[in-house]
Amino acid sequence: MATLTARVIPVRAGNGRHLVERNFLVYRRSWVVFVSGFFEPVFYLLSIGIGVAQLVGDFSLSDGTVIGYAAFVAPAMLASSAMNGAIFDSTYNIFFRMKYAKLYDAMLATPLRPWDVATGEVTWALLRGACYSAMFLLVMLVMGLIQSWWALLALPASVLLGYAFAGAGMALTTFMRSWQDFEFVQLATMPMFLFSATFYPVETYPGWIRWLVEITPLYQGVALERALTTGAVSWTLLINALYLAVMGTAGMYVASRRLGKLLLK
Repeated sequence: MATLTARVIPVRAGNGRHLVERNFLVYRRSWVVFVSGFFEPVFYLLSIGIGVAQLVGDFSLSDGTVIGYAAFVAPAMLASSAMNGAIFDSTYNIFFRMKYAKLYDAMLATPLRPWDVATGEVTWALLRGACYSAMFLLVMLVMGLIQSWWALLALPASVLLGYAFAGAGMALTTFMRSWQDFEFVQLATMPMFLFSATFYPVETYPGWIRWLVEITPLYQGVALERALTTGAVSWTLLINALYLAVMGTAGMYVASRRLGKLLLK
């Protein structure tokens, strides 16, 4: 019936919402998998807020604001959650749909183009990440870990971070040949999670290592979220936001070109 409808009612080119609707219908039947992605960062936060924070002193931010360790780590957990959610959706899931389910071959037989597939998948990843981020921010609010009204922009910032990693992740997935290649994804994301000023200030690093950390994409998100939730806002946040926007857009462009090359032969 779906195939017949697609033939009778043409799909307008330049519209990725049909892929978003398809993913929504799939996850509606497996909502437990969808919801489970919310708990990992919350468990991290609770273990730190209840346990480790009792052993660590307060932190002084660049503007002199003093915050507790849990309030320091929480925005980094928010950024890491946005990264992990976007990477998972735009790598493992897309690889399966492209190589095994042959979903994109079927979609590109309609008026949909590679750019529509890229925008649809990235949009779905952003919607999923936004749900996780909104719930995580609510937990932070209940725990008293939000220090400023600037935190209202923390949700859009997490969506921007998800956009950067979703675009880049989808682009990289088009180059992967087998499941073994995903070891490189973990090789990239795990060090970023551990060392992007997530658990301690970036000032603790020596010169060149600090510079290396500050050019990683996750650090841009951590810097954004931490500044917004603590109120230590400055003009440099515009650079962080621009970095993530360019990364996501470039990734989507590469992904759409690669999909066209691989599937439209």
